[in-house]
Amino acid sequence: MNSPRHNYDVLVIGGGPAGLAAAVCARQSNMGGARVVIVDDNPGLGGQIWRGEQRNPQAKTATPEAAEWFKRAQESQVEFISGARVYDQPEKGLVLAETFDGAIELRYQKLILATGARELFLPFPGWTLPNVMGAGGLQALVKSGLPIEGKKVVVAGTGPLLLAVAAYLRKRGADVALIAEQAPLKSLLSFGLGLWRSPGKIIQAIKLKRELAGVPHLSGCWPVAANGDEQLRSVRLRRGRKTWDVQCDYLACGFHLTPNVELAVFFGCEAPDGVVLVDEVQQTTVPGVYCAGESTGIGGLELSLVEGRIAGLAATGQLEKARELFAERRKLQQFADLLNRTFALREELKRLPQPDTIVCRCEDVSFARLEKQTAWRAAKLHTRCGMGPCQGRICGAAIEFLFGWRPESVRPPVFPVKVGSLIQDATLIAGREQ
Repeated sequence: MNSPRHNYDVLVIGGGPAGLAAAVCARQSNMGGARVVIVDDNPGLGGQIWRGEQRNPQAKTATPEAAEWFKRAQESQVEFISGARVYDQPEKGLVLAETFDGAIELRYQKLILATGARELFLPFPGWTLPNVMGAGGLQALVKSGLPIEGKKVVVAGTGPLLLAVAAYLRKRGADVALIAEQAPLKSLLSFGLGLWRSPGKIIQAIKLKRELAGVPHLSGCWPVAANGDEQLRSVRLRRGRKTWDVQCDYLACGFHLTPNVELAVFFGCEAPDGVVLVDEVQQTTVPGVYCAGESTGIGGLELSLVEGRIAGLAATGQLEKARELFAERRKLQQFADLLNRTFALREELKRLPQPDTIVCRCEDVSFARLEKQTAWRAAKLHTRCGMGPCQGRICGAAIEFLFGWRPESVRPPVFPVKVGSLIQDATLIAGREQ
């Protein structure tokens, strides 16, 4: 049984804004129309931020910017393989991806990683109750058809995503009870003053404030427990010395974002401090492998687009055009630095879990069991923490924050795959060795 083979000049992994921009710029190169493909495990392009907009560009929530990039990708004839997850690299220039129909082989000359980021979840009592979910996760479910009209929602955690999610949910008819932001008021005021360098951000902030008029936005406030039996009934919040309960149907909770660096690390790219290291043209420490977007550091939509454009241009030899974007990237990076300083997590959040609080949901590992360990490897060996279906993508970042442990390696398959795909993988390796 052989895997279908595909050959490309540029392979882009990730179909969000950074991946889209990279693919379009690579396709429009001077290489006589480089063959470019985007591989993404979602059914459509756009990533989390533009989810569903390709299928429904006329929706009220659709953005002109998203529509423009979808149009450019279509006109440039960028190929797209949906529902495909890259899980192995048997040899340089070749990756294996699993689709609904089985494994496929993807050969490439240059590789661009645009794997984005995921929400950071911190464990607290009751966080595993039904209807307690990530802020972005709830937004994605509503975009996919989850009815939210009339439901009471508390949005909590940290970062600008909270405001965007709250505004979106309110537009869809949700009763947003309040927004609990763990960052102190002093940091938020400093952040606001720092926006003078980014007029566009000021306009966005004003628009969000108008859309959320009447919704309490509490700084220095965070959830300490979710209450309920079989389903969420209320959330307990803390602000200073005050603690109180708020009745709600949903708790949308996210403590900023954490970069997806697993594939980059697997390919041999250096990722100190949990972000992929790149040079001025977005090339990683592995020649021919580029990285753009949130996996190089959380910076927002505009920075992701610029980094994607630079990576796409550089990967196809358009270095002069890439350099023309350096000044814009530098300016956007200043905003990213301000963003990450403002929403740094406070030490009090490390004291949220109780001894019986589940930290690793896949393997039901409690905080008390982890406290007895000394490192990530020991935790895996003695508790199976991080060895479930999510492969540590939920608990890993939380454990790094709580204990300072960092995963030591990434091994194939990078993501859980079907046995049939592994058999195809083994067949391919055997064929090469003959």
